[in-house]
Amino acid sequence: MNKIILIAIGALLLVSSSFTLSIFAEEIISSENTDHGMKLSHEIEIWIGVAHWLTGVGTVVLAVALIRTFKHMEIVTRMTSIETEYRLRPWIGPMGPIKKMEKSISDECQFDVTIKNFGELPAVGVIAKFVRSDKPLTREALESNDVSSYNLGPIMPTMEKHYWFFINSEIWEKADSGSESLHTGLYFEYTNSGKKCGYGMLSEYSPTAKNFIHKDMWID
Repeated sequence: MNKIILIAIGALLLVSSSFTLSIFAEEIISSENTDHGMKLSHEIEIWIGVAHWLTGVGTVVLAVALIRTFKHMEIVTRMTSIETEYRLRPWIGPMGPIKKMEKSISDECQFDVTIKNFGELPAVGVIAKFVRSDKPLTREALESNDVSSYNLGPIMPTMEKHYWFFINSEIWEKADSGSESLHTGLYFEYTNSGKKCGYGMLSEYSPTAKNFIHKDMWID
């Protein structure tokens, strides 16, 4: 609506100036009866035609300029809102690789993942989800009934927390020797402005690299 109003105002200004020039020319023509006046009126008619032509060109140029200005303003506004949305929110992600701990608090092998809030706002109620399989996993596996969940609580900006998961010792020995595949899925879920957010990664243990290789990582 603002575009149409501004374009209409610009067009009216240009047309009104042309109309004023036309009235002025008619007054001169009516006051001159000599040959000189006829010649002058002919010249004025030419100038009036040029003025009308320039008015049309000016109106088009003004309309294009206004439209381009508004498009630029819309893009800037959209980019600013996107920047604000992605800057002013929590960003939970891992600090490094999955590490096997030398000592475990149970009979199973214990693994540690360090996560951090890289955002500028706190993440309230971060839920860690873990799933394990001897076959490749998909993102949908983190929504299955086999997933184990743990509430890590709030994580403030720049704050780090550790999440532990456990794997049966026999399964780990087979994976470490290369006789059986080991696939893991991790997802750290939280909410921001009523929307689900999170960081997920699907990994496979490599017995040659002695480390978990990430096959898929994503951010929600």
